[in-house]
Amino acid sequence: MGWWVVSTDTLAGSRFVVSALAETTSSLKTLHRATAAHPADRAWLDAHLPAYRARLADDPVAAALVDVGLGGSWNADFLTPTPMGEAPFADELVAVRTAEPDAARADLRVSLGGAALPSILDRADLPERAADLLAWVWSETVLPTWPRRRRILEADIVARTRQLSQGGWVSVLNDLRPRMRWLGDSALQINANDYPPRSLEGAQLFFVPVTPGAAWVTWSRTDRYAIVYPCSGVLAESVRVVPDALSRLLGAGRATVLVLLGSPKTTTQLVALTGQPLGSIGRHLKILLDAQLIRRRRAGRTVLYYRSTAGDSLVDAQGN
Repeated sequence: MGWWVVSTDTLAGSRFVVSALAETTSSLKTLHRATAAHPADRAWLDAHLPAYRARLADDPVAAALVDVGLGGSWNADFLTPTPMGEAPFADELVAVRTAEPDAARADLRVSLGGAALPSILDRADLPERAADLLAWVWSETVLPTWPRRRRILEADIVARTRQLSQGGWVSVLNDLRPRMRWLGDSALQINANDYPPRSLEGAQLFFVPVTPGAAWVTWSRTDRYAIVYPCSGVLAESVRVVPDALSRLLGAGRATVLVLLGSPKTTTQLVALTGQPLGSIGRHLKILLDAQLIRRRRAGRTVLYYRSTAGDSLVDAQGN
């Protein structure tokens, strides 16, 4: 893979999209490695890891499938289909479930570096097994927190789009995922592997954020490519519970803003993370500033808001 040839026309036509399937696949990776990329993931992992392990104990085929297909340095392609744009999870999952069995086994052999498949994976129902497991991860571990996750993903897209308008594609691509760099002359380094370049001329290119710390690339034939990347750590750690007592004291909307400002954020990010209108966010910020619970500072053309010492003390007093 090494690097891709990406023309200015391809970049101009590219899009950031939210993918429920990519978020679910990334969550499956987190469950399988049993390590949290962010502190905010720890409670989620502790809550769901026992059930995940029990699910795999009851389905050793699925366990081997994940270990081979997602547990190594190269994902089995049929497990990570390229998005066609934003779509409901069930629609995205069809691409996994309807993969050709022979192609699925071939993809798994690539994940193994060309080695023979374990005998347990020498079967024709691997796509269906994979889809069933992904559906379980979605319904049991992702869907209950999907509204929050989606707001975080949308906030990341807002931040990347703003970064693009201020610093161009170089500033965005160099910060997107480990070992990715814009080399100039239409060359985008994807990783450090020594593979022949791939031309994306005339292809669609999607950028797909996920909240767990995972990253991969995928493509469908030669006309659709996607770069899946971990969203900003500051945003990923924003999944926090607002204490009831703080909500009663300040109001639910204002309390949410105060909790989120444990790390600096812009008004645009707060709108995306909370789902509240810009006018409401502006009123909350003014009241919190007047009460000296938050501060603000300018970074270039961006205004960032963050909690003051008094704001930290108030939130910490609620056990958050």
